[in-house]
Amino acid sequence: MTKEELWQATLAEIELNISKANYTTWFRNTLISSRNNGSVVVSVPNNFSKEWLENKFNKLILRTIRGLSPETKEVSFVIGAKKLLSAAPPHNKAHKIPSSEPTTSDQLSFEQLNINKETNLNPKYTFDNYIIGSSNELAHAAALSIAEKPGMEYNPFFVYGGVGLGKTHLLQALGNSLKLKHADIKIHYLTAEKFTNDFIAAVQNQTLKSFREIYRKSDVLLIDDIQFIAHKERTQEEFFHTFNTLYENNKQVILSSDRPPRALEFIEERLKSRFEGGMLVDVGFPEYEMRVEILKTKAKEKKVPISDEVIQYIAGHIQHNIRELEGTLNILAAFYKRGGPEITIEKAKKHLDHIIKRPRRVVSLKKILKIAADFYDIAEKDILSQNRKREISHPRQVIMYLLRDELKYSYPLIGSKLGGRDHTTVIHACVKITEELKRNNEQLAEELNFLKREIYSS
Repeated sequence: MTKEELWQATLAEIELNISKANYTTWFRNTLISSRNNGSVVVSVPNNFSKEWLENKFNKLILRTIRGLSPETKEVSFVIGAKKLLSAAPPHNKAHKIPSSEPTTSDQLSFEQLNINKETNLNPKYTFDNYIIGSSNELAHAAALSIAEKPGMEYNPFFVYGGVGLGKTHLLQALGNSLKLKHADIKIHYLTAEKFTNDFIAAVQNQTLKSFREIYRKSDVLLIDDIQFIAHKERTQEEFFHTFNTLYENNKQVILSSDRPPRALEFIEERLKSRFEGGMLVDVGFPEYEMRVEILKTKAKEKKVPISDEVIQYIAGHIQHNIRELEGTLNILAAFYKRGGPEITIEKAKKHLDHIIKRPRRVVSLKKILKIAADFYDIAEKDILSQNRKREISHPRQVIMYLLRDELKYSYPLIGSKLGGRDHTTVIHACVKITEELKRNNEQLAEELNFLKREIYSS
């Protein structure tokens, strides 16, 4: 593996482990300048980047490179990477980039260079390239409805789900669609972290009036990762009043989170109540067919020819994270775009061996139900019934927790599978079990450990 190939693969894997903001900020314009006797020297654009990578990401970089090149002993950083002035055209076989002078445009696509400065939306996120499956069809349908009539229904619109499931894509696609359909609409998209930082800066600089005018005069406000405001009392206070101002004026509020409002810890009840006042949708894990379609779409976008066999191999092993799907594809694309050979199934297995782990034993709803029923000495039909006795309700809640934690089922799906219960009942059960574990409930922990051992045993 050449130093260029090594860095491409390293970047592709690092992207899976850190936020997109950190990846874009600190790994842009970097490359391996030399590699000798187990020592790798990474070239960076400035001293600030050098210090940050040394102090914050050195261990991650070294661990990642070692996974690809075990003989590596140390990583150091030097200033000297060339600054990228514009995004380079897509690479193809007719336009070879000299291997002696790799450009950083191969490492990152730099979509951020095209971000709309007024809305902060990235034009690459659209409904056209948003792959729809059973796990996100409700969220997509609601978003389409909002794009037609913002502020009129589904307000607020609260999307929740795990990391890397396309929540950001959905929010930005909705924002871009709104801007396209309503040219004069004022839209602001940002993360909760940026809202917090902007608020702190406004307090420090005594510019709260202008800060409030920006957000409270929006027609549409999209906030990603709202769970970030937990523990931040003053930010929550500010956002509460911002939310109320927009809502009372029929302006659209769109939020995303890694969990539903009831499960958000250290966030004021009045905010949770506001969040639950509109449309709540759970974005779940993509099914196999959806994962295949995502990989095919991304491969086409990247102009990387990958066979159906390779795509099916990746889709069969990467099951719970869309971002990880794209990350594995980026690794293969990096080798191909460096003039590598055709991506065969053998090559794919070799390059992805450090990411794709041996699959766990097959687990199903039927298996969890049977094992839990046997353990608690109750009938499976009682679990599915409306019986609320303690000896039935507790096992039922444990099963709900396991279906969410182990199979990654959505809350509505769990409710439908367990006697047609409302998703809020499932959320309550999962939150209750989680809180009991945090209180060091030893008996519950032992129950769960035993059940998991049985579930994953042969």
